[in-house]
Amino acid sequence: MLIVGINYAPEPVGIGPYTQGLAEALVEAGAEVQAVVAKPYYPQWRTYPAYAGGGRQHGEEHGVKLTRCPIYVPAEPSGLKRIVHLASFALSALPFALRAALRPKAERPELVLVLAPALLSVFTAWLAAKVAGARLWIHVQDFEVEAALATGLMDQRGLPARLARWLEARLLRLGDKVSTISPQMCAKLREKGVAPERVFEMRNWSDARFAPDPAGAEAIRAEWGLGNRKVALYSGNVARKQGIEILVEAARRLQHRSDLAFVICGEGPNRAELERLAAGLDNVQLHDLQVSERMGAMLTMADLHLLPQIAGAADLVLPSKLTNMLASGRPVVATTEPGTGLYDEVDGCGAVTPPGDAEALAAAIAQLADDPDRRALLGAAARERAAERWSKAAIIPRALGELGYWELPQPSS
Repeated sequence: MLIVGINYAPEPVGIGPYTQGLAEALVEAGAEVQAVVAKPYYPQWRTYPAYAGGGRQHGEEHGVKLTRCPIYVPAEPSGLKRIVHLASFALSALPFALRAALRPKAERPELVLVLAPALLSVFTAWLAAKVAGARLWIHVQDFEVEAALATGLMDQRGLPARLARWLEARLLRLGDKVSTISPQMCAKLREKGVAPERVFEMRNWSDARFAPDPAGAEAIRAEWGLGNRKVALYSGNVARKQGIEILVEAARRLQHRSDLAFVICGEGPNRAELERLAAGLDNVQLHDLQVSERMGAMLTMADLHLLPQIAGAADLVLPSKLTNMLASGRPVVATTEPGTGLYDEVDGCGAVTPPGDAEALAAAIAQLADDPDRRALLGAAARERAAERWSKAAIIPRALGELGYWELPQPSS
C-alpha cells in the first residue's frame, strides 16, 4: 500500500496523527505500507527544526516506510500562498510516488491512498495508481475548496472559484473508493458527483494516549495558577475556519466571573490576532499546544470544552479535536446550526449555540459552569458516545472491510 498525504506525525494536531494511526494500523493488519508525506510544519506553519534543511528524508517508523518531502511553507498562509503550498507537495511527492509504482511487479502497491487536503495530490496519487495497476482510495478530511470560499480566502463569484469547484469534483470522481469522516460529508461527496457505491464513512478516532489523568490535571492547574476556577478549554489550531475570536468575545462578557477561566492552547496563523483581542482580559490564558504526554492531563483539567466553528464551514469539516473532547468525559459547548454533523455529534453531550452569537455562547458556558450535576451527566454521555462512535478498534476494521481487506487480522485499539 502507498499513502500520499501532506500531514503526518510528529504533527500533534489536525490530520497528521490520523494518517500516522491509519498507516500503523495497516502495518499491524499485515500490509506493507509506504508513505510519501511532507516534512512536518503544522500547526506553527514553519518546518520543524529537526527536519529543516536539505532535501527528502527517508526512514522507517513503527513499520511504515516514510519519505518526507521538502515543501514550500508560507509564514502567513493567505489564499494564493496556500495554493502554492499545497501544489508544492503534489509536485514534490510525484517522483517518489512514481518510484514506488515502478518497482518490480511483485513489490508495487495494490492500493494507493491519498488524503485531502491536499486535493492537488489526488492527481499525483492517481498517476501512481495507474502506473502500478492499483486501486485509488481518496480520503477527504475536509473540503478545502469550499472552506477557502467560506473563510474568504477565495472570492466565491470569481473564475478561480468556479475552476476550483470543477477541479475538485473532477478529482474526487477519480477514486475507486472515496471516504470521509461524517454522514453529512458523505452526502456532500455524492452531491459532487461521486457514485454512491464508491462512498463510505471512515471517522477519525479518539487517541488512547490521552487517557484521563487527574493528578496531571491538578499539576497543570497549579502551574497555570488556575486554582479552583472552572475552566473552559479550547485546544487546537488557531485559524479562520475555527472562528476562535468568538471565545474572546464570550470571555469579555463573562469577565466579571472570577470563578471562571478561559484557557486557549493553540498555534496557527491567527494566534497574534487572538493575543491582541485578549489583551487586558484577566479571565483568558493563552498557551502553546501541549505535548502529547500532557494532553490527557490537560483535557482532564477542563470542566468543559469549547468548539467554535463559523457558519460557512459547517459540514465542510468535522473537527478532529472533538473525538478527544468527548473521550475526556467533559461536556462540549459548540457553535453550529441544527442539522450539521457537528450538531449531531454534540447534541446530548453538551450545549450548542448559533455561530457568531457570542452572547448565547457566554450564556451557555455560564449555565454549565453553574451546574455541576448537568456537567457530570453530559460528560458521562460524551464518554459513552466516544466509545460508541469514535473507537479506533471498530473504525479501521470497517474501512478494511469496505476496501475488500476483511480477511486481514483486525488491528488492536
